[in-house]
Amino acid sequence: MTNKNFDQKKRRVRSKIRAVGKRPRLSVFRSNKFIYAQIIDDEKGKTLVSSSGKKATKLAFGVGEELAKLAKGKKIAKVVFDRGSYRYHGRVKALAEGARKGGLNF
Repeated sequence: MTNKNFDQKKRRVRSKIRAVGKRPRLSVFRSNKFIYAQIIDDEKGKTLVSSSGKKATKLAFGVGEELAKLAKGKKIAKVVFDRGSYRYHGRVKALAEGARKGGLNF
């Protein structure tokens, strides 16, 4: 897919997420080598918590757990999951499951 298609898909997903309300957004970015996750307060435009790791699916699960642990420290329990233009599959799914296991609700 071209960048135009990725951007359209990301905008479509994000427009549905913003309608949810006051909960912060858990945004996922994956590259060929790494996976990054951050919890963002869209009203203030600030990143509240972030975590990253290498590309393996098992490590993505750990990144999700670590992110949930950091979020608990900042008293964040409920978030909205923003997968961006990525399918809910593989590393993205593993990160989400790790965050759920760590205690985040979405």
